[in-house]
Amino acid sequence: MLVAAGVAGLVVAMALMIVRAIVGPSHYDRILAANSIGTKTVLLIALIGFLFGRPAFLDVALVYALINFVATIALMKFFRYRTLASPLTAAPEKEHKNG
Repeated sequence: MLVAAGVAGLVVAMALMIVRAIVGPSHYDRILAANSIGTKTVLLIALIGFLFGRPAFLDVALVYALINFVATIALMKFFRYRTLASPLTAAPEKEHKNG
């Protein structure tokens, strides 16, 4: 009963994050909402695994959490630099030779 209430609370919180993703005034608000939805999805997968007695769902939840983290960092970098290339891979400056 208590686990079902937790699942219902997570679904309500995810619905609120979907509203934030649609209404959000900036890209960063939308990315934060997507990251929050991903975090709540990890919790939902773990709760469903506990509810059905499937401990293997925790492995799935961990993999999803890692993918969510990497995707959030990639999106933040893309919206800041407009590219996913590393700033360190720019063409090296030419050396100035003295006399």
